[in-house]
Amino acid sequence: MQTNAVEINDLTVSYRYKPVLWDIDLDIPEGVLMAIVGPNGAGKSTLIKTILGIVKPVAGSIKIYGKPYHQNRSKVAYVPQRGTVDWDFPTTVLDVVLMGTYGKLGWIKRPGKKQKEKSLAALKEVKMHDFANRQISQLSGGQQQRVFLARALVQDAQIYFMDEPLQGVDAVTEKAVINILKELKNENKTVVVVHHDLSTVPDYFDWVTFLNVRRIASGKVMTVFNDANLEKTYGSSFRTLKGYTTA
Repeated sequence: MQTNAVEINDLTVSYRYKPVLWDIDLDIPEGVLMAIVGPNGAGKSTLIKTILGIVKPVAGSIKIYGKPYHQNRSKVAYVPQRGTVDWDFPTTVLDVVLMGTYGKLGWIKRPGKKQKEKSLAALKEVKMHDFANRQISQLSGGQQQRVFLARALVQDAQIYFMDEPLQGVDAVTEKAVINILKELKNENKTVVVVHHDLSTVPDYFDWVTFLNVRRIASGKVMTVFNDANLEKTYGSSFRTLKGYTTA
């Protein structure tokens, strides 16, 4: 029997009385690498933030492995959009990654040798080990994204939520990030990614959810990633989006 990492029922979210997500039912199976796709304003980032308790829903329920998020917080890691982070904050690359250890360490205790070794190993995995003592403000966009990925990795979570991790990064970083996400999937971790490039969905992901305020479709890429669902989600303009061409 398939285990669901996330179960969402009848979820509705509104901003100033305008529905942003409407009556969403969505099960995310354990161990999938899932893209959330949809046009601007579709509610993709809002969906992740609501799952994480950052945004409060008007109605509905969300369960992480059968429990509310606050009861299973330690099983979840989050990589926000790079544009929402204050990169001028005076801190080093290593310090940013060490922040990922606080959840299991607790805010009273300070990170020790074990946490530092784990953080350096995560930086090495994302090929940022040599930048450990660099100020984060001195990094390129792709390098900053790798640092945030390393911070998520040290949390050793079961579910990873990532909001546009590939936006604005170079081709080398994109390939490195995707390889790490696929490794997480191979370890039976669940990875949920807000993604904008339709042309890479079949190569990068095995599961996809189409979202445009409502859930249009969700399932295996080979089953639901088709012209019918793309047109329902994007309208007739989908054929020219991000270089996507239909078969």
